Amino acid sequence: MTFALRPDVSATDTEYGMVLLDEADGRYWQLNSTGALVLRALLEGATSQQTAQRLSERYPALPRERAADDVAALVRSLTAARLVVTA
Repeated sequence: MTFALRPDVSATDTEYGMVLLDEADGRYWQLNSTGALVLRALLEGATSQQTAQRLSERYPALPRERAADDVAALVRSLTAARLVVTA
């Protein structure tokens, strides 16, 4: 599954992660550095499994199963908020 930001959503990197602006309704969403890492990986074409692997490599104390659950939870949240679309 491939992810993309909706056309009316813009993303800006910050010192602490990333901010998403839904230009359709003016709402802002803030991602911490881990959430930003996950979203960047998905937007670059990584699968959810590959993204979970990246997380567990970056944070060795994080079990891969937990990383996969965290990636899935963020994908659900971003999809529910209508910030991303899937292809």
